[in-house]
Amino acid sequence: MSLLSETQLTLVKKIEGCEVLHDVEMKKFSTMKLSSFGTLVKVSHIEALKELVQYFANQGIAFKCIGWGANFILPEKPNFVLIKLDIPFDKRAITPDQKVFDLPASAPLNVLTSLAVKYGFKGWEVFTGVPASLGGAIAMNAGTNLGEICELLESVQILRADGSVENHNVTDNSFSYRANHILNEGDIIIGARIFHKGIDPTIGTLIKEYLKKRTDSQPLKEKTCGCMFKNKHLKTSDLELTCRAGLYLDIMGAKGLNVGDMRISPKHANFMENHGESGSEEVKELVSLALSELELHYGVKFETEAHLP
Repeated sequence: MSLLSETQLTLVKKIEGCEVLHDVEMKKFSTMKLSSFGTLVKVSHIEALKELVQYFANQGIAFKCIGWGANFILPEKPNFVLIKLDIPFDKRAITPDQKVFDLPASAPLNVLTSLAVKYGFKGWEVFTGVPASLGGAIAMNAGTNLGEICELLESVQILRADGSVENHNVTDNSFSYRANHILNEGDIIIGARIFHKGIDPTIGTLIKEYLKKRTDSQPLKEKTCGCMFKNKHLKTSDLELTCRAGLYLDIMGAKGLNVGDMRISPKHANFMENHGESGSEEVKELVSLALSELELHYGVKFETEAHLP
C-alpha cells in the first residue's frame, strides 16, 4: 500500500521546489545500493522544505531526511517518505580570503575536501574520504582519525519538526563521538556556518596522503555504508582504552563472513560490502551475528555507527 494517497501525492507535487519520485526503486539513494522500494521527495529550496514538512506533520505522514544515504540502512519497504535536499551549492562562493562560510546542508564533503586541498584550509582534513553531504556529516558528527567535523562548526541551522527554523550555536555539549545532541525526531539540518583554522600549504599533501592510506586499507570503491560499528572507548581510574570493532573482527577471522550477498569486507572488517542484491534484512542479520560474536569473545558491547531500520 502506498504511503501517500492520490490526493496527498497531488498536493505534494504542487509544492513549488519539490520533485516527487513515487513508489520507485531506491538503490541509487543508498551508498550500499540496497534493494529498496519507496517514495522520495527532492527539495530544491528551504521554503519548499518548510511547506513540505508542515504538510507531512499535519497529515501524520512519517518522513526522514536521507542525505547521501551513507550511514542510513534503507529498509526494503520504508514506512516513511524520504526527503533529499537538492539545494544548490556553488563552490565558487568559497574563497581563500574568507575564514567562515555559510553553507547549505547539501554541500558535498568531497567538494569541500577538494577546496581544502586547493586553498590549504587547515582543519578540513578531518572529513577526508567521508562519503556524505555536509548536513549528513553533521548529523552523525562524522570524522576520521584526524578529528571530527564538530571541531569546525560555529553554528547549525535546523528546521524543527514544527516548521520553525533555529540557529543553534555550537557548544562543547552539542556533539559527542559519532553523535549529535541537537536534533529531535523530525528535525532537519538545512545549513551550517563552518570555519577553517588558518591557511597551511601542507594540508593538500596531508589530505592526499591520508586519502591514499584510506584507499589502501578500506574498501572505498565497494558498495558500503562506511564504518559499520563505533569504536568503544573504555575508561578506568588509571587507564583509557579504545576497542576497535574492526580489529577484533579481524582477529576473530570474520573477514569474508557473509549472509547472502552481504559480507564483512575482506579488506577492512569494520565495513560490510554489498556484492550482489542485498537488502536491509541481510545487513541486520550480519550485524546481529557480528555483535553477538564480539560480545561473546571479548565481553564488549559495540554499537552500530550506521542507523538500522
